[in-house]
Amino acid sequence: MINVVAVVVGVYTALVGALYLIQRELIYHPGHEMRSPAASGMPEMRPVELTAADGIKLVSWYRPAQEGQPTIVYFQGNAGNIADRGYKARPYLDAGFGLLLAGYRGYGGNPGDPSEEGLYADGRAQLAFLAREGIGPGRWVLYGESLGSGIAVQLAEEQAAKTPVGAVVLESPYTSLGDAAAAHYPFLPARTLVKDRFNSIAKIGGIRAPLFVAHGEGDSVIPVELGKRLFQAARPPKESHWIAAAGHNDLHDHGLAAMVIAFVARMVNVK
Repeated sequence: MINVVAVVVGVYTALVGALYLIQRELIYHPGHEMRSPAASGMPEMRPVELTAADGIKLVSWYRPAQEGQPTIVYFQGNAGNIADRGYKARPYLDAGFGLLLAGYRGYGGNPGDPSEEGLYADGRAQLAFLAREGIGPGRWVLYGESLGSGIAVQLAEEQAAKTPVGAVVLESPYTSLGDAAAAHYPFLPARTLVKDRFNSIAKIGGIRAPLFVAHGEGDSVIPVELGKRLFQAARPPKESHWIAAAGHNDLHDHGLAAMVIAFVARMVNVK
């Protein structure tokens, strides 16, 4: 019996160690093949080259806003790259919003490897670009999709100490990456092991911006309970949509873009 226990403990320890070492490969799934904006269904967008504070060169895509409209800064989820987001971007382009699809390190041919601090640095580079373009924070809508929700919350909290952003939109968000990992690996001490924490629930109360949260009730990737807990921790003004028929990747099939456009029109004053 002692030998059996020793074997089980040894196997478990080896499993925990292996998952700890490869965790970033499990979290980040970058798409490396980069199509052009036109080939991705967004011919009005243009590539822009940005530089993060640590020197990493990034390619993002940008289309300026029509007069009187805000600019969405779109932080994608963990898979693919910005060339895959045409179906999500199209309604906002058609509405006349400005749009900056944020390029990440390690994604879409950009150099570097993704990490929590690295993605925050990439996000700050996007906002610095808009500031150079003469677009102030009150016209920014920080949109975080899944993994990207952690970036949007971080940057909104940072910006709140200066001039708050116009609004924050979170699609399928989480309280923290540790909580999301624990939902998938309940037999592991996931909250302790995770390196990239993206602890949004500790920051959401400080964003000082109107908040929109949407989450599918059938989400099998990030449980909707995490989105609901994050929303509850936020201060008003805030709006939520818990979509019964939706999962993780199909919220736009259930009218999400129209909800976001209506929310932004109510909440963001760019005059």
